[in-house]
Amino acid sequence: MQPLEEKLSIYKGLLRKWQGAINLISNSTLDDIQTRHFEDSLQLLPLIADDVKTIVDLGSGAGFPALPIAMARPDMVVHCIESDRKKCTFLQNVSRETFCENVTIHCDRIEAVLPTLSPDLLTARALAPLDQLLDWGGRTPALYLKGRQWEKEISEAQEKHRFTVQATPSQTDAEARILWITPLID
Repeated sequence: MQPLEEKLSIYKGLLRKWQGAINLISNSTLDDIQTRHFEDSLQLLPLIADDVKTIVDLGSGAGFPALPIAMARPDMVVHCIESDRKKCTFLQNVSRETFCENVTIHCDRIEAVLPTLSPDLLTARALAPLDQLLDWGGRTPALYLKGRQWEKEISEAQEKHRFTVQATPSQTDAEARILWITPLID
């Protein structure tokens, strides 16, 4: 079994290689993949309870936070939902090259795939406003990485949804927060 650092090194190489062909991440973050993408994703690990066995990552894109989490926690099943076929091919390639056998890539829309799964936890990063994430996520607890507009997103989502939220400061961006969302059942 490869150590996490080796898997992340392979992932970084693939990310750099594929970036020229498809836009996976912002070019401005290419020199800071370790902090901006890997550490940003891995900071979720201490927030994930030991009894979480299945995670679904919404709009996985280049695989953040799903793939680093799957690499660090091979005991969990991680589903990546991404509608862009080229990005799905990239995700499958990273999963194969890093021997991440606990990852399933779903190349389809969230609305089509999520109802067929029974996750313990949802994740998303740089995908959609909180209100939309809650529309998709229903009653499933979630960890969402949010940028500087996180307070506004919470306020807008509270107009339509009932949920509790705990905002944890990001370790990689002083203006960002990790939102632990627990939907309230009526």
